[in-house]
Amino acid sequence: MSKRWIQVGLFVASVGCAGWAHDRLPISPEAGSGQGFLPNPEHARALAVGFDAILADYHWLRAVQVVGSAPSVDPERAEHLGRLVDVVTTLNPHVDHPYRFAAIWLTHDEDQVREGIRLLRRGTQHHPEDWRNYFYLGFEQFFYLGEYELAAESLEKAMARDGAPPYLARLVARLKAQSGDIDVAEVFLREMLRNTVDPEDRARLQIALDEIELEYKARLLDRARAAYRVAAGRDIRSVEELIRPPHRMLEKLPSPEPDAIPVALARGSRWKIDPRTRRIVTSYLGRRYEVHLSPSDRARLAQWKESKRGGRAADTDTTPDASANRDAGGVR
Repeated sequence: MSKRWIQVGLFVASVGCAGWAHDRLPISPEAGSGQGFLPNPEHARALAVGFDAILADYHWLRAVQVVGSAPSVDPERAEHLGRLVDVVTTLNPHVDHPYRFAAIWLTHDEDQVREGIRLLRRGTQHHPEDWRNYFYLGFEQFFYLGEYELAAESLEKAMARDGAPPYLARLVARLKAQSGDIDVAEVFLREMLRNTVDPEDRARLQIALDEIELEYKARLLDRARAAYRVAAGRDIRSVEELIRPPHRMLEKLPSPEPDAIPVALARGSRWKIDPRTRRIVTSYLGRRYEVHLSPSDRARLAQWKESKRGGRAADTDTTPDASANRDAGGVR
């Protein structure tokens, strides 16, 4: 008997045994969600005996069943879905959509987000020219984890791929500025502008450069405001106090509009203190040059960072019980 026929026999036998066992399993609420026995990804690949793609399709159908038509899934189902996609992409790493599908749902906590990122990185290895996996990777890094520099790196890789949307350049620049590297953001945009021919793309890049110029000016006012607090023992009540005695910090206020804007297009903008954030902004934009998150998303990000700091503190516990617990927790 040939080796190929032996493999076919083993596969048929394994499927038959799985069906026999499945018929005798008690029906539970988890069955409808697609949860149940899940093999270790490497064990599944070793036992596939050449039928990796078929088994990957089977587990992919299970993953889709976990979500069904529901608009959301609970943390337990999301984790199970992530493990299913891990099996799918281990058996057949050349699949495409499952990588991004997992990342969409693995968002309940930082561990899930990082698992989604791990799967997306696997996707970039097997689909290096697809901009979408790099885009999803960058989004996960900045939106859920606040890792702006890493997100900028991922999105720059997305930009270099065919099909990437033109707005990514402005997003990358904003992420670079978010980490404090506004000079880097400006150099990046000017280089993009120098190498861009399309008039619409050039216009978008110039708008981003105008926003960076206004951020430079706002940061100058921030520094003057900090010096004013020291000199006056209080905060400013209006931006104009920075150019008034007795605690004058500047000769004059910088223009609240881009310097290159024609006089005919001037809007009569002014500097003001945002009543909600208490930050200095120009009415030309009404905001600062940064990545904008909703209050709830900012609160979630702060909570995750605090939990992470607490987790690091817990890791300093070196008692035997603590070590044993950590070891046990590492077994999947």
